[in-house]
Amino acid sequence: MSLVAGVDSSTQSCKIVIRDAETGRLVREGRAAHPDGTEVHPDAWWTAFQEAAEQAGGLDDVAAIAVGAQQHGMVCLDENGEVVRPALLWNDTRSAKAASDLVKELGGTQAWVDAVNSVPVASFTVTKLRWLAEHEPENAARVRAVCLPHDWLTWKLAGAPGIEAITTDRGDASGTGYWSPAAGRYRTDLLKLAFGATPAVPRVLGPAEQAGTTPGGAVLGPGTGDNMAAALGVGAKPGDVVVSIGTSGTAFAVSDTPAADPTGMVAGFADATGRFLPLACTLNAARVLDAAAAILGVDHNRLAELALQAPPGADGLVLVPYLEGERTPNKPNATGALHGLRLATSTPAHLARAAVEGMLCALADGLDALVAQGVAVRRVLLVGGGSRSEAVRQIAPAIFGVPVVVPPEGESVADGAARQAAWVVLGGENPPQWTLGETRTYEADPTPAVREAYARARELVTDRLA
Repeated sequence: MSLVAGVDSSTQSCKIVIRDAETGRLVREGRAAHPDGTEVHPDAWWTAFQEAAEQAGGLDDVAAIAVGAQQHGMVCLDENGEVVRPALLWNDTRSAKAASDLVKELGGTQAWVDAVNSVPVASFTVTKLRWLAEHEPENAARVRAVCLPHDWLTWKLAGAPGIEAITTDRGDASGTGYWSPAAGRYRTDLLKLAFGATPAVPRVLGPAEQAGTTPGGAVLGPGTGDNMAAALGVGAKPGDVVVSIGTSGTAFAVSDTPAADPTGMVAGFADATGRFLPLACTLNAARVLDAAAAILGVDHNRLAELALQAPPGADGLVLVPYLEGERTPNKPNATGALHGLRLATSTPAHLARAAVEGMLCALADGLDALVAQGVAVRRVLLVGGGSRSEAVRQIAPAIFGVPVVVPPEGESVADGAARQAAWVVLGGENPPQWTLGETRTYEADPTPAVREAYARARELVTDRLA
């Protein structure tokens, strides 16, 4: 039996699953927390990885390892491979003005779509590099290479052999803002436009190409971004839209052609198999549920129970969940808002319902944007920590208007990384076909009135510093 390890280095934690390469059977797993915040020194990821690996019983017996990690994070290294400053994460919105400036400087949103199939927002690496150049010029002057969280972890697993050895994959590279999914190449002119220089960037590997080996001899897969890994983990097919409810919320689908949305609602990313991954992202997802639970002083199970006690639409109580600004729509300085608060709706059940519906309505906006790009939606595959809520599962099909399928409980990103690692070991044109357990399907009558009430409330929220 050949074992493979899949790593999910997310915003909040590091998860490792060890599976049988041929069958996908789970052998063991481990996890460790990451520090909170929107900037983190990469050493914290390495520490968490080591803790998670130890909890999983070690990795000495695995044949291959692949890393899926949070997208966009800016990791800057000097000539010796030392980290120049803590990494700015995808959810750090200080580069919002830089994003706006870069859009204008290239000639507008269509120019960016033509160049890299996406319109940069504060999440994208290219905007963070502009912020660094403008606000920390001494640090910027030390930068000799820039990479992403999964690139850095893969490189560390290889023993950090030198900055020229850093690699990435198409999926994660497509979220930088300076790599073109359609052309399959870096746009170093955009890197220079943003940063004023062209630091070294990782070599882009194919979907099952080796990134090297660990000092212990395990083969390293190319790795990928978390959303690309999740799509691989659940085996998304045409007609499937994956909705992931983690720290961020994402709606994405596998496509044979790249998206090209000049509104910026849909990012035209690549996937981890050689195809493309049109994606809409919200900054606020599972932590909306966290916040509601904290306000009510309950745990997540009780929050779900309360939400299901209130009627659809929560009798007119609407939560616009822009708790940390928002990316879709692009309102990085917006705040959340609660509308329709009356004596009759001032109950824990109404607030719980409004929180779940508000979060799902924001994701449904992203789903609508995918449909506008030609994505067919037959069903939604619901993954991520937030998908464990029974209220989310029952309410989601009413909001999305299609059946919602919940895969077996697991770690979709880590599972996708493990599947990629198995692909590298076993070879073949396609990743191995794993059946990881039974799915559950949820259906409900659509509730368009809930979407309509949310849309009215959403339009009242402004980007207050714009």
